[in-house]
Amino acid sequence: MKNMKFTGPLLIIIAATLWALDGVIRRNLYSLPPITIIFFEHLIGLVILLPFAWKLVIKEKIGKREWILLGVIAVLSGLLGTLWFTTALLKVHFISFSVVFLLQKLQPLFAIGTARIFLKEKISKAYLPWAGLALISAYFVTFPGGVVNTSTGDGTIVAALYALGAAFAWGSSTTFSKMLLGKVNSTVSTFYRFLFTLACSLILILTLGYTSSLSTVTIPQIGWFTLIAVSTGMVALMIYYKGLKDTPVHISTILELTFPFIAIFIDTILYHNTLEVSQWIATFVLVFSIYRIVQLQNYGISK
Repeated sequence: MKNMKFTGPLLIIIAATLWALDGVIRRNLYSLPPITIIFFEHLIGLVILLPFAWKLVIKEKIGKREWILLGVIAVLSGLLGTLWFTTALLKVHFISFSVVFLLQKLQPLFAIGTARIFLKEKISKAYLPWAGLALISAYFVTFPGGVVNTSTGDGTIVAALYALGAAFAWGSSTTFSKMLLGKVNSTVSTFYRFLFTLACSLILILTLGYTSSLSTVTIPQIGWFTLIAVSTGMVALMIYYKGLKDTPVHISTILELTFPFIAIFIDTILYHNTLEVSQWIATFVLVFSIYRIVQLQNYGISK
């Protein structure tokens, strides 16, 4: 039982690590509109997943409630969350996006809140101090010295609203995914999540007039989309779903905060952006907080 309880959190940490690598890969797709990127990464992911999932998809019996959840997750997580976050970054021209990341860190609050409402998950006294410490340390990992730069012009307010929307979309979809995984196989859930998001993105492309962008995708870009599918996209989502199935939402959403630690580490190694002392201290505090939260999950204290 202890190994089973440890496996869920470990899988979520692995998925979060893969997501941190996503930014490195997507740098090669900067010339494409965000909605076009979403379309192709889900199309290729679906094609790769189909041979492994079709038998399970045929056998799986899905109720009306689960169909609704699949649709909500696809729209919130697959489409709106990614679009809003990307748009937020574009609004500040990718120069100084401190406010964007600050508001995105509110994602756990939406996840914990919706889990309390829809899943009736209990928040124990043992969990709260470590969850709070993880949130605070993630803030200092992202912002050197704890200073938030708001001097990015008129785009900052709009960017902040988009980032807040992304935090809500991703945070709440964690809860809805947990509800879905109680009834539907994780592989089948991944398949339909990709299928529904693909359909939604195609509708937006046709509606917003981005049809011409579909024909501008190059062979090298197809290669990058394929790499996304087998690493940070479809594969990472399957790993995440398997971990989430055995992990309470209020634990999962804190474990996902490994992202800023891994992302800044990658930034240091690949792009030579050196961490400040405050970031290093916050990084170690974040890792220790996550370790303690995993321990609580391991011994059932958080429940």
